[in-house]
Amino acid sequence: MDAGMLVDAFLDGLWLERGASDNTLAAYRRDLNAWQAHLESVDQGLLAPAGTVLPAWLDERREVGYSLRSNARLLSSLRGFYRWALVEGHVDHDPLAEVRLPRVRPSLPDTLEESEVERLLAAPDLSTALGLRDRAMLEVLYGAGLRVSELVGLTTDAVNLRQGVVRVRGKGDKDRLVPLGEEAVDWLSRYLRAARSALMADITRPALFPGRSDRCLTRQAFWHRIKAHARSAGIDRPLSPHTLRHAFATHLLNHGANLRVVQLLLGHSDLSTTQIYTHVAQVRLEALHADHHPRG
Repeated sequence: MDAGMLVDAFLDGLWLERGASDNTLAAYRRDLNAWQAHLESVDQGLLAPAGTVLPAWLDERREVGYSLRSNARLLSSLRGFYRWALVEGHVDHDPLAEVRLPRVRPSLPDTLEESEVERLLAAPDLSTALGLRDRAMLEVLYGAGLRVSELVGLTTDAVNLRQGVVRVRGKGDKDRLVPLGEEAVDWLSRYLRAARSALMADITRPALFPGRSDRCLTRQAFWHRIKAHARSAGIDRPLSPHTLRHAFATHLLNHGANLRVVQLLLGHSDLSTTQIYTHVAQVRLEALHADHHPRG
């Protein structure tokens, strides 16, 4: 079996056994293709690379600007491949077993203060259909803690306004029900009554938040809208597409929410992924203590 077929078989296994998403599979493929190309450039084979090849390549990557975190993610992809190859009998030992990287400390996600979130939510021009759509999207994004990809992919049948919940399809095509909150329900209702039909040529199409051609708004287009509204709101700190999701989790913890509840709402399969927000909340608590305690 040649190298390309091995990679395909490995990715098929990830999809079948773990339900890996298209984005995850694409990331693995990029890493493995880059590794294979490097091995070919130094006359090495995919299944039998010399033990010194990867450390030297990682050093080269660092010299041209790749971060330690990027190298750690690459190493994780390659280790997954070789563990699979060992189980499947394609190799008799793991050639990367001795390769180590320094531990990467989790970086704190970008987030917003509650007052900044309020300004961002109030930024869209409510006299326009686009403004009502954007306000509803921002309220749902913050009120339910969705990923941007989950938000833009919503369809009309995924929302139950009477019960105040939204059905979300997350990573690995796993569905979860998430409460919206009163504000998000109210703005979503206003948008559906007054704006959605004005943005669509065919209102029978399923996209809850349409962009062009009555299809779901793209992640890129909505991200441009968020940045424009942030400028209007006077928010000049760096933002990411997940900023409101991070704010959702951090603000819940700041107000006493249980970490496992936040895990369920975010759709994290592993609690360790959610624990990063305890660090964000701790930073906020320390700042409050320093500002307001007489001994701070």
